[in-house]
Amino acid sequence: MSLDDRAFQRCISPACAATFGPEEVLTGCSRCGELLDIDYEWDRLEVPTRLSEFERAWSERRIPWQFSGVWRFRSLLPFVRAEQAATIGEGQTLLQQADRVGRFVGSNPGRLWLQYEGMNPSGSFKDNGMTAAISHAKAIGAKRAACASTGNTSASLALYAGMAAGMRSIIFIGSGKIAYGKLSQALDYGALTLQIAGDFDDAMARVQEVCHRLGIYLVNSVNPFRLEGQKTVMLRVLEGLGWEVPDWIVVPGGNLGNSSAFGKAFAELHRIGLIDRIPRLAVINASGARTLNELASERGLTWNGGNYDRGLVDRYYAELDASRSKASTIASAIEINRPVNLAKCLRALDVCDGVVREVTDQEILDAKAQVGAGGYGCEPASAASVAGAKRLRAEGVIGADERVVCILTGHLLKDPDVTVAYHSADQKRFEETLGVRGVRTASYANHAVAVGNDFDEIARAIQLYV
Repeated sequence: MSLDDRAFQRCISPACAATFGPEEVLTGCSRCGELLDIDYEWDRLEVPTRLSEFERAWSERRIPWQFSGVWRFRSLLPFVRAEQAATIGEGQTLLQQADRVGRFVGSNPGRLWLQYEGMNPSGSFKDNGMTAAISHAKAIGAKRAACASTGNTSASLALYAGMAAGMRSIIFIGSGKIAYGKLSQALDYGALTLQIAGDFDDAMARVQEVCHRLGIYLVNSVNPFRLEGQKTVMLRVLEGLGWEVPDWIVVPGGNLGNSSAFGKAFAELHRIGLIDRIPRLAVINASGARTLNELASERGLTWNGGNYDRGLVDRYYAELDASRSKASTIASAIEINRPVNLAKCLRALDVCDGVVREVTDQEILDAKAQVGAGGYGCEPASAASVAGAKRLRAEGVIGADERVVCILTGHLLKDPDVTVAYHSADQKRFEETLGVRGVRTASYANHAVAVGNDFDEIARAIQLYV
């Protein structure tokens, strides 16, 4: 057993606060059913006195865990020994100032930044959490791991289970939309892929049952060890800003694992004195998968010191069932109606004085086009953060001179069909290809120009368009 005895699992409900050992495989509190955190005996840990001390890891970057953008911060997530980490070089991601996108959002020059998680080995932010979950799985001797997925989690699990741990992976996908760019990864990496009748929420319910009954390790973000890895996205943001805290973090909201992890990261950094203030958090839903916005912004659901109104959540879910409402958005990665990390996200919103908004598919695709024109291609769900920042600027919630970091969660090639269809000059083809209505392709479309195989015709086209 390679788990650190200074780490333990704790129920997030203050009324319960039950604790469990790090070796236990749990996705919820066995006493009250609430979600679990990974917590630490901080007074027994050797943590840096300044965040800049993490820079020393770069002098040892030939060591795999020091090269990793997750495990080089191991002193803030020390549940396994460093040499046992299942790492393949995740976290080599970029924080880039993006003035062109900033103009689109309405920010002053030098005030908007993009954290591009598409540079991870499987092409999305999921690798930050998967390295942590699979490291825990290895430490307890698990041989099989499973997840429900809209695409990115499946790609990451299949890669890490096979390449970093020698484990078999099982993936549950719904019968609705899944981007081929993501599905191809899971298939190519050798995962057993099971497509069930239903959407992601159905797949999530089924994979939890299967893992419980068959003793398979579950890696969805209900797994608290996975969220430990996702905390490090914020550490790399701080690193990219010279260890200065931004004013805003804006993140897409699907299953709400990222927002939950980010809130936990900042709460811990503040608690142990490594930052003196906490940035504000904005979580952005797609309009077709708006559970968090409906509950938090429209119906007033709050963390309330851990005593959030579970009845309000249950009544809303009952309404979805009664109306047979399914999530539907072009941003397939956040096409989720029942986010498993809802409670943790409410806590993060409380910690970070956060806000929630929703944006339309049109706003998402227009923002995506602007991100691409600025030099970073991203999948549709990523662009929800930029669309959300633009909306919050228009409302005056985010100031023009505030420093804003938008999280881009996945690579452009995760969902190339959307990109090509949006930039098509043929609106009918766009609608038929993607099965959507009410989204214009012409807003920022950069369609291909048909020309003959003739120099003069090509030259005229270049002079016209360039």
